[in-house]
Amino acid sequence: MIRKTIYFLALTLLFVANQQLSAQKPVKNVIFLIGDGMGIAQVYAAMVANGNKLALERCTYSGFSKTYSSSNFTTDSGAGGTALACGVKTKNGMIGMNPDSVAEQSILEEASKNKLATGIVVACAVTHATPASFIAHQVDRGMYDEIAADYLKTNIDVFIGGGRKYFEQRTDGRNLTDELKAKNYQIAYNIDDVKAVKEGKLAGLLYDDQNPGMPERGSMLPDATMAAIDILDNNPKGFFLMVEGSQIDWACHDNNDKQEIKEMLDFDETVGRVLDYAKKTGNTLVIITADHETGGMTILDAKFGSDEMKAVFTSKGHSGVPVPVFSYGPGAEIFSGFMENTSFKAKIEKLLKLKK
Repeated sequence: MIRKTIYFLALTLLFVANQQLSAQKPVKNVIFLIGDGMGIAQVYAAMVANGNKLALERCTYSGFSKTYSSSNFTTDSGAGGTALACGVKTKNGMIGMNPDSVAEQSILEEASKNKLATGIVVACAVTHATPASFIAHQVDRGMYDEIAADYLKTNIDVFIGGGRKYFEQRTDGRNLTDELKAKNYQIAYNIDDVKAVKEGKLAGLLYDDQNPGMPERGSMLPDATMAAIDILDNNPKGFFLMVEGSQIDWACHDNNDKQEIKEMLDFDETVGRVLDYAKKTGNTLVIITADHETGGMTILDAKFGSDEMKAVFTSKGHSGVPVPVFSYGPGAEIFSGFMENTSFKAKIEKLLKLKK
């Protein structure tokens, strides 16, 4: 009798699990959020300061990503971003290429070729290493003019961030905003103009170079993210959007825990709004991770609800430790456990059923 009962319970649990999986909608949209330099300590510092809570906690699955590059145990954002975007390990400093300097197609480019809408929203110049890894193919991350020109070679629908001068004040004399207008892009130079655009193509060049840090830039990142989603959501086939909380990294390079918390909370506000959208649609996969950890940060003592804490940094640079992965929505379960940073692309390809 006991064996029959156990057998029946096992069958019931299996049935319920299968019903839950079958009830999930297919993945239509993917929103990939990258907290540059965001390790576990960076997340927990913000959580502690925010009264022991973050929107990130709403994610249903978590794991870790291994961040080493092809040339170094400790990656930079070029190689780290390229691994996330293109699914290949490359040398530090390279963008959208394998170690032999051969261009690799990014998940954003692949989504675009499959007629999905695509977008990038960042709290830095759109030519910086992480966004560049999804759009450009250059041997050196510092080739900002060349990276800006690579935007003209794609069919990306929306990109928002800083870096206006790399489009308009170039050594080659080209004015890329004029060329973007010729390709039917609407050009926005401030967040209000970004929010006014509801359809079509949009290039939001909100700052001459890099975006200011928090709190100076205000709600630019969450507002621009939702504005991008509003536009991309017009595509009936779905969309792929990459969002970067860029300046978590910069604060940690400065070993400034209070600024790191401000940047992390801004990123988490963005995460919260994205999760609200994903919950409402039911067909949106949200993935949150980092390209690397910065500063070798740890917390020795703190008080919940305060940014006054005993935070210790072991470096002004990056560390080689794995970084956290959080996920929510259909397919989120395959982003749990330990994984290589090169594995994200193939998993997203499969869920979106993309053809290479």
